[in-house]
Amino acid sequence: MSIIKAPTDTPDSFRNKVSSIGAEGARNWIYAKKPSGKFYNARTVVSVLLLAFLFGAPFIKVNGHPFMLFNIIERKFVFFGMVFFPQDFYLVVLGLLTALVSIFLFTAIFGRLWCGWLCPQTVFLEMLFRKIEFLFEGDGRQQRQYNEAPMTPGKFIKKVLKQAIFFALSFFIANMFLSYIIGIDELKKIVTDPPAQHLVGLFAILIFSFLFYGVFAWFREQACIIVCPYGRYQSALVDANTIAVSYDFKRGEPRGKLVKIDPKRSATETLPSRGDCVDCKQCVDVCPTGIDIRNGIQLECVNCTACIDACDAVMTKIKKPKGLIRYTSLNAIREGKFKWLSPRILGYAGVWIAITSLFLFFFLTRPMTEVLILRQPGSLAQKQANGEIVNFYLLQIVNKQAYDVPIELKLIAPDKGQITMVGEMASVPRIAEKTGRFFLSMPKDALAGGDVNVKFGVYSQGKLLKEVDTKFLTTTLN
Repeated sequence: MSIIKAPTDTPDSFRNKVSSIGAEGARNWIYAKKPSGKFYNARTVVSVLLLAFLFGAPFIKVNGHPFMLFNIIERKFVFFGMVFFPQDFYLVVLGLLTALVSIFLFTAIFGRLWCGWLCPQTVFLEMLFRKIEFLFEGDGRQQRQYNEAPMTPGKFIKKVLKQAIFFALSFFIANMFLSYIIGIDELKKIVTDPPAQHLVGLFAILIFSFLFYGVFAWFREQACIIVCPYGRYQSALVDANTIAVSYDFKRGEPRGKLVKIDPKRSATETLPSRGDCVDCKQCVDVCPTGIDIRNGIQLECVNCTACIDACDAVMTKIKKPKGLIRYTSLNAIREGKFKWLSPRILGYAGVWIAITSLFLFFFLTRPMTEVLILRQPGSLAQKQANGEIVNFYLLQIVNKQAYDVPIELKLIAPDKGQITMVGEMASVPRIAEKTGRFFLSMPKDALAGGDVNVKFGVYSQGKLLKEVDTKFLTTTLN
């Protein structure tokens, strides 16, 4: 069986291969050089803030509830202290649509800025796991030499210790992510109680731990290149005006090694014209996905800015202006003019404003008390000894307020009838759902003409919360 190899001598041959996959299909391990510079420092600050929020938010409570919670099992969601119930599902749909359009608009203007600065995959890998690897095995070139060297007892111990720290960190991250699903209090029970009492929770934590360990210790940049769909559909969103990490080919080409000028050379001798790029390949060495940014925008590029810092450091050493690699657009490099406002951007912005306005309107006007009144399923109208007719009803009230809400149920129409509650329904606890039953009895002389339309009113401290229209059945009576 022969292997067909892509041509390697064409200008666009880099698009026929993935930097982390060899010609034979085997994995090319990326030994990225340790980045440094102003952009890396800025990313570090942003990452520290994001990690502080991620690891700290589960411990923050607002009105006795988690600051953030995504409890799919109990269908309870909390965003920034605000509780959402299944009745608010329309807000979830609108929120997801708003986020999706926001991604389209943001990517069309700024490219994959999310990937390099905010994505949890990048933050965990670059700011936690790679830093541990740099500490144990040195810079990228040192790591390659270290891995190619023969195995020794010291090397074996260091490797095992590094992997143990990787797994411990993955286990901690899995616990924190689980706390966003079940809540920090429930997680504390799983951690402190005997394992036999929480086998399902322990199994879930171990599954997530091994998943995170596999991603950050081995799969790494492949998650961005192969699994994540963002890199795929960004090609349909970016254009020549999109701001991204870009190489200034007009200034840098033709590239060539730095040449020292001999002071004894002839005055008539001329040197070949070269651009500012000295082909040092520092931008390639420092790239966490192993690409050459000088080839242009590529699927693997996550806009991490490591190449900008590396190139700026070289430009400083050779006394050239910084910015050979910088945040800019293709048209800005070609024409020297920056233009980002295009008809497509205006279209995305218009849709974004419309969907965001709709979401904010429904969010700000959402009812804080939901009321549902239904006839008892399967029940028929009953005739009492005194001649009155009785129907049974279910009452469900969702209280989204941060305090208990007193409840009073009244019959608004018709004016004849008596409500009798079954059980206690005087108030609904804060951020909770309560269900009760009641029956409505009406005199037979008020029911002429068969089934009757009735209207209930749910009040709280004299204020009408909601009116509910339903039926009072009499047709089942003999």
